[in-house]
Amino acid sequence: MLNPGSALDLDIGALSSEGQGIGRADGLAVFVDGLVPGDRARVRVVRAAARHVNAAVEALLVPSPDRVPPFCADYAACGGCSLQHLSYPAQLREKRRAIVDALVRIGGVADADALVAPVVGMAEPFAYRAKVEMPVSGTAADPRVGFYGRASHVVVDAAECRVQHPVGDRIRDAVRAWIREARVAPYDGRRHEGLLRHVVVRTAFATGEVMVGLVADGTSLPAVPSLVERLRAAVGAVPGMALASVYLDVNRSRTANGPVHGGDARILYGAPAIEERLDDLCFRISPLSFFQVNPPQTGVLYATAVEAAALTGRETVYDLYCGTGAISLFLARKTARVVGIESVAPAVEDARANAAANGLANVEFVRGEAEVVVPERYARGERADVVVVDPPRRGCDPRLLETLAGMSPDRIVYVSCDPATMARDIARLAPAGYRVDSVRPVDLFPWTTHVEAVALLTRVGK
Repeated sequence: MLNPGSALDLDIGALSSEGQGIGRADGLAVFVDGLVPGDRARVRVVRAAARHVNAAVEALLVPSPDRVPPFCADYAACGGCSLQHLSYPAQLREKRRAIVDALVRIGGVADADALVAPVVGMAEPFAYRAKVEMPVSGTAADPRVGFYGRASHVVVDAAECRVQHPVGDRIRDAVRAWIREARVAPYDGRRHEGLLRHVVVRTAFATGEVMVGLVADGTSLPAVPSLVERLRAAVGAVPGMALASVYLDVNRSRTANGPVHGGDARILYGAPAIEERLDDLCFRISPLSFFQVNPPQTGVLYATAVEAAALTGRETVYDLYCGTGAISLFLARKTARVVGIESVAPAVEDARANAAANGLANVEFVRGEAEVVVPERYARGERADVVVVDPPRRGCDPRLLETLAGMSPDRIVYVSCDPATMARDIARLAPAGYRVDSVRPVDLFPWTTHVEAVALLTRVGK
């Protein structure tokens, strides 16, 4: 019987979705922070539930052959990367295992192991993040700008982050100096006092353009010219990079640990957007638009989705949850007509501008929720031959899946950032005659448990 305080020697066989090592004892799953598959450790139970327990490491008895020293000095405190103690090849294997497990356990796909390809990783899994959101805390005299700690909202004032573009560290230093100089009070979410909440950095890898956002509990910032000069110098010190835009995002939310963005972005300096390029396409990225954070791997992901769609040039394709239209434009080069549907207005504006900039007239972008727009169009008699869905982590709305089942497209290409919700949605589509033909994972988030996957679902009998 495992109770709080019980000690045991545990072999770790898997990772949880949060990066905890998982072993088994007395028929229960035992979750332990800091352990990886292949470790054997003496652990002590700290919390017990009906079907699992949580334990803490007392001693590492036999280290896994895949265990490596973390490369970040702040790894123990920072909550940004949970797998720095696991070798990169082992991370890729674990991510594939998580997808297979979800498809079998949740999706009912018995032959998942044969269908899931190896994860496409990065040759150099560093400096890949093109967007970072850094919370601000402390005082005007002693500001902390960094990342939230593990399982907390305490800001770790890191000096260097090797997974983001190097320009981010210079921007963080410049903002710290401006806070001290202009006496800018960091926001305190418990007291609802102060001004500056977050610093957001977006970097276009192909063009070198950098956008800096200041999320604040107010409609103005002090000493903006000084801030801009500091940012221009900081960004310009990195070869090939230039400050293109600075904006204020007004966030007056009083919700504890609420959303980073307030949704009211006001340009303080420069252009209203930056431009990124993938393949031979250019993309306009404005402050509140979604764009994948890893440009090199994003091109791989979208090319994988287009390949899975198996277009002949005659199809009508729906691209749902299309964001700024990146996948839509990749598809539009290969087929007759694309309809992109997205609920965020600035993203739709960017998508339309992106289509025009790339000279693609065969794509239409519609603002609205996919679970509302698609049923409306289907009721009018519209049908897509191929549907691409790239939903948020929560997956697709059941209303949308019901409509897709009735519309019966020949193929559904499901682009997912969460294996569990993807598997759930696959199970919901199975009664409509859709089978999984292939799953091809792409690693956009090295040193974390997150992974993207492209699943091809084909209508049986077609």
